[in-house]
Amino acid sequence: MINNDQAEALRNLVRNNAMMQNEGLATRIVTVTSGKGGVGKSNFSLNFSLALQQLGKKVLIFDADIGMANIDVLMGVSSPYNLYHLLKQEKTIWDIIQEGPHGVHFIAGGSGFKDLVDLSQAQLDYFGDQIGRLHGQYDVIIFDTGAGLSKETIKFITAAQETIIVTTPEPTSITDAYALIKMVTAMEHDVNFKLIVNRATDVKEGKATADKMALVAQRFLDLELPVLGYLLDDPNVPKAVKRQVPFSIAFPGSVASRSIMDIAKQFADVPDASQAASSGVKGFLHKMFRLSK
Repeated sequence: MINNDQAEALRNLVRNNAMMQNEGLATRIVTVTSGKGGVGKSNFSLNFSLALQQLGKKVLIFDADIGMANIDVLMGVSSPYNLYHLLKQEKTIWDIIQEGPHGVHFIAGGSGFKDLVDLSQAQLDYFGDQIGRLHGQYDVIIFDTGAGLSKETIKFITAAQETIIVTTPEPTSITDAYALIKMVTAMEHDVNFKLIVNRATDVKEGKATADKMALVAQRFLDLELPVLGYLLDDPNVPKAVKRQVPFSIAFPGSVASRSIMDIAKQFADVPDASQAASSGVKGFLHKMFRLSK
């Protein structure tokens, strides 16, 4: 656990690095979402971030699930400041960035502040200014959103360069994931979706689930839905959750850990085609605030 002195030292380090380093770093903005809760979305976001960090990427994971934030809980890390303090304009972006395992940076979302579902213009302006300061500081920024299609989730999905949608082979999960994709597509937003199938019994089931969704998306939405990978069902995952240790750290040789590393390698090896046009953090903010006004 990080004490107050360590936390202050970290914030000063991050702030100083922001002033001096990485101005030319191309930042990849990724939203992770799902059609329904309980599919392992946040667990995927966390371990995916850690895998990218192990591959040498500088990663910030942003818990953007306002109502049910739990990234810090999954890590067993106490966060003195979170998204609430930023949205209330009580703290700066550098104040609320914390350090997790393997050096991954994260911003906790806080819990239960439903009064922030409708942000005021002043809050949006401050949020935009602060997020803009992250430009060039990270290789990848991952926004872990709430499940379903809230107004906030729509903003993150449509503003990000890439949106990873997490589903399981269960029919209700598939149906809800497809419904989310369909609703976003109906709004005439050009979103770069990628699919993760979690808790598949084996690769065959994972591929069958992905092929089914891709076929329906192509036929009825004229949308390509590439699969980023499959995470096989692994009893070590719930064990790690109970211990509040990411499964990729608690059980590095497990099936789930090997799968998440394979997914991270594929992601890292295939740059996003839209990256040049969207210009990282600046492009993300332009899209988000154009949509919010």
